[in-house]
Amino acid sequence: MIVGMRQTGALIANPELSNHGRKADNPAMPSRRIFQPCAVALMVAFSSLALWASKDFVPPRAENANTYPCKDVHPNERVAMAVDLYNASPKAAIFSTPYNQEGIIPVFLVITNDSDQAVTVSNMRAELVTAQRNKLESLTSDDVFRRVAHISGSSTSPARVGPIPLPGNTQNKKAQKQYEEIMNSIFSAKAVEPHTTKSGFLFFDVRDVKQPVDGAHVFLTGVRDSNGNELMYFEVPLVASNAGSGGGQ
Repeated sequence: MIVGMRQTGALIANPELSNHGRKADNPAMPSRRIFQPCAVALMVAFSSLALWASKDFVPPRAENANTYPCKDVHPNERVAMAVDLYNASPKAAIFSTPYNQEGIIPVFLVITNDSDQAVTVSNMRAELVTAQRNKLESLTSDDVFRRVAHISGSSTSPARVGPIPLPGNTQNKKAQKQYEEIMNSIFSAKAVEPHTTKSGFLFFDVRDVKQPVDGAHVFLTGVRDSNGNELMYFEVPLVASNAGSGGGQ
């Protein structure tokens, strides 16, 4: 009896033995379970942002304009112009900005001058004419930047990226990256020297335009020879006749 009572007393005197399994019910555990997926999500977000920020624009290498499927060649002047559409993957991946989501079509313009005299393109005008006869002039670098940076122009205390005021300060780094990409990609040549090729992107606003690609042509005017005489206009199909609506892929 004494032994039994001692044993019973020992069990009663050590209630911790019967509650040992409850230590797992730590009040901090739920918050840890919540914190871990949040931390993973933040890491993914910051990694994506860092990847975007580290991506530098690398322009595509321009070949002789005569080698492109979408081109117009003036044999007498020995000048050729070609366009290549960059509105869908994989070509659009060269940009950090998804221009197609902003209602903008990037078109790679290539001009080859195989003559012995320079041609001037400083006053060249580019126009996209759709199958429905919508006429869209190419956007300036400021136009493109305002669209992709979502600038309304109504800021009272604007920050500045390039020549355009930028509201607030939270997105300046991203906006700076966008501005640099636009300036590094847009066609900016003033002349095409003899036996050389110049290239760059034209940007067209197609946000409210139905079927802007199928049956569309790019018209280029204002190209002049070394004597100041204007060349006949160039008319280049935006998509080759045997290609799909994606174009340039």
